[in-house]
Order: sequence, then C-alpha cells, then structure tokens
Amino acid sequence: MPKTVEKGSDPLELVEVGPRDGLQNESALVPLAEKIAFVDRLSAAGHRRIEVSAFVSPKWVPQLADAAEVFAGITRRPGVRYSALVPNAKGLERAIACGVTEVAVFAAASEVFSRKNINQSIDESLVKYAEVTRLAHAAGVTVRGYLSTCFGCPFEGEVPVERVATLTRRLLDIGVYEVAVSDTIGIAHPGQVRSVLSVLRPLFTPDQLALHFHDTRGTALANVLTALDFGITTFDSSAGGLGGCPYAPGALGNAATEDLLYMFDGLGHDTGIHIDAVTDASLALEPSISHRLPSRYVNAVRSRRGSAQPDPV
Repeated sequence: MPKTVEKGSDPLELVEVGPRDGLQNESALVPLAEKIAFVDRLSAAGHRRIEVSAFVSPKWVPQLADAAEVFAGITRRPGVRYSALVPNAKGLERAIACGVTEVAVFAAASEVFSRKNINQSIDESLVKYAEVTRLAHAAGVTVRGYLSTCFGCPFEGEVPVERVATLTRRLLDIGVYEVAVSDTIGIAHPGQVRSVLSVLRPLFTPDQLALHFHDTRGTALANVLTALDFGITTFDSSAGGLGGCPYAPGALGNAATEDLLYMFDGLGHDTGIHIDAVTDASLALEPSISHRLPSRYVNAVRSRRGSAQPDPV
C-alpha cells in the first residue's frame, strides 16, 4: 500500500520511535503527562512520523500500559503521522478506537527470537499479521512492518540474508507498505550493512525499505552512512538515543535522532526537523528516566550550556 503522506523536499526521512521503542525498556515508569509532552515537543520540532506507543498487554510492557491515554492527550498536528505498534487484532481494535491511522506489526528473522519475543513461530506470526493487515486496510489504516534480528540474533547468531529477503517479501505481500530492516541488538557494522543491502536493494525499491539501527557498539551512524550509498532514505531514530533491548543487557539505545540530524546537516540534508528543539525535548524528558541520555550530540549540548544537572535518579 502506498504511503499516505509524501515526504518533504529533502529525500531523507526519520521515523521517531523514542516514545515507543525508546521508552519501552526503561525501568522507571514515565508519568503520562511527560509522555504526552514528549510527543508534542517532537511533533513541534518538525517530525512527520512519530511512533507514539504500543497497544500490547501491560503484562508484557508496563511502560506502555497508558497507550490510549497518551493518544487521547497529544495534540495532533496536520501532516504528522502518529502510529502505534500492535501485536494482534485486539491491539488493532484498541488502536482504531483511539483514532490511530497507522500501525506497525513486528516479525523476526530468527525463529528462536520470534518464539521468545512473541511466543510464536515466524510462520504463525505472519499468518496473524496478514489478518491484522487485512482488518487494518478495511478500516482505512496503513500498516508498517518491522523485521527484527536481520543482522544477527542473540540466540542463533548469524542470520542468513536470504532469509531476511524472503521475509521482507512476505511482509510486503501481506500488505505492509514498508519494512524496517532492524538491527535489534546493535550488532551490525558497515561491512555487514553493505552485504545485506547488496542483496536487498536489487529486490526492493528504496520506498519499501527502512533501516532500524541500535548503537550498542557505536556503529549506528556509520551504518546509516553506508546505507545512504544504497539509496535508502528512511531511518528509525530515537530522541536522546533512548532505547535498548532486553536481549542485550546494558546495551545503548536506538540510533539517536540528534546524532543523525547533526550528520545529515553536515551532508547538506534538510529533513525539516529542528535539532535544537529535539534536544530540548530529550532533555526535558531526562529527569523522568533513571539515567543520562546516551546521545552524543545531546551531551555535547549539555556540556556547551554548562549544565550542572546531576545524573537522573
């Protein structure tokens, strides 16, 4: 299904996943008002795509138990796509009831990871997501797909790129408009990104692919830079570098929005997202989490401003 909102004048586009993927693994429960303010600040900063929350069981992800309340509280700006992750038809139903017009489903390229993460095999999950996508389209809701562990699995190790290509095709065939090829545990490096995209790009157009990197080993920026050479223009990022993975204890979070914006600006790209406004949004949220934000750019700004702010507790 084609995208419903065109990109801006610059070809590069960021999908802000901080409010969902960034917060879901935080141990400190962020107050509802702070989540709402965070989303509103990110949309005011110029983001056109924001993943706000997830309609999953509170037993799985207590941090996102207030998804409906967050959607009810945010100020929806024209031209901004506010999406949610959904695991099944029930989650989709809850999202639609909240006025959500775009959802995402999440599959895995590793069988063991799929069973541990969602208690289903890969094939079982795709059958379920085909039904979710059918119901979503009938309701006028677009569907994005995540494909986890594309660059390596914490349980199986190396994941064959041929499997990644096959599952990307299967997700597109069930009706998702874009697949976020994901480095779930932050293991990817530029050489591996080049190898994976050398297989994927002849099979899929740039508009069908996005990339989702974590910065566990400090390679997220280099990986994005490598992907640009293959014509990829859509990248997931998280304000302040929030995020992590329960299967990579102690890992840093997603590629930081501010770090990517700084690099894109240096390359002459104008995404329409204001880096200082995103930084302010990240710093405003920081007291609600249990640690300092990992974004290098955010911490450089903190130092430049001469902040004497102590580490959050």
